[in-house]
Amino acid sequence: MKKLVFVIICGFWTFFNLSAYAIAQTVVLQGDPIMLTIDSAKSLAEVSSAVFNNKKVNVFLYQNKPTVLFGIDLNQKPGDYVFSAELVDGSKFEKTITVSEREKPKQELGIPEKLGGNTKQSQTALVSSLGSENAVLASLWTGKKAFWTKPFQAPLASTTITDTYGYLRETGSYLISHKGVDYRALEGTSVKAMNRGVVRLVKTFRVYGKTIVVDHGFGVMTFYMHLAKIKVNVGELVLPGQVIGLSGQTGYAESPHLHISVRLNGVSIDPIKFLSLFSGRKT
Repeated sequence: MKKLVFVIICGFWTFFNLSAYAIAQTVVLQGDPIMLTIDSAKSLAEVSSAVFNNKKVNVFLYQNKPTVLFGIDLNQKPGDYVFSAELVDGSKFEKTITVSEREKPKQELGIPEKLGGNTKQSQTALVSSLGSENAVLASLWTGKKAFWTKPFQAPLASTTITDTYGYLRETGSYLISHKGVDYRALEGTSVKAMNRGVVRLVKTFRVYGKTIVVDHGFGVMTFYMHLAKIKVNVGELVLPGQVIGLSGQTGYAESPHLHISVRLNGVSIDPIKFLSLFSGRKT
């Protein structure tokens, strides 16, 4: 069995493992993204398979290295899970990934008058609308190749966070997970594409407001919500840093801001942790 070299980037730190003989261990939180670079493989053709938690994981070329990118669901049961990879020459690698529970504080959040105010009827309507809108977002398809080659970047020039990922919004008798991050943004602030990709959805939702979804290929999607104005069309190819809309307060929003969500193969992960994967990486 030959040695493999994996560079594993998870959250805000880097882990190196030089031996394929031992099973190494990494600890992550619910909602974290994980990126693995297979340094021992010189091309995609050398990688036979990659599997996490008994599910196939796509391998793509990033910065000329075979790379894997996947997410831990916010509600993933804490415990040990195995990532494994095999090269065509028979070399094998296994890594235990320990998922720890994320702290999920509760915060009361009322319903604005434009959505009916704080009544039981409005609460029920809000949850029903969320279900319908999430079904639309889940139905979007993704390209079979990565459309991006450069690191992802923040969607705003100024990135002051007002609401973090993963906490629970207490709306009447309902608890709603905040599967994204909110940035402070005055009405009409330019919102930029976080990377190269194809616009899969442009729509005005009751809860999410004016929304843009950009597909970056291989299951990577970025979501821009509560916009005041949209400046792109479905099917349009957008470039990193391109202005695609203006921030606002449409939908379930009480003041102007930008909500960003990032999904990896349908799993909503922490956008800030996601951006940190690319911090300091060469373009």
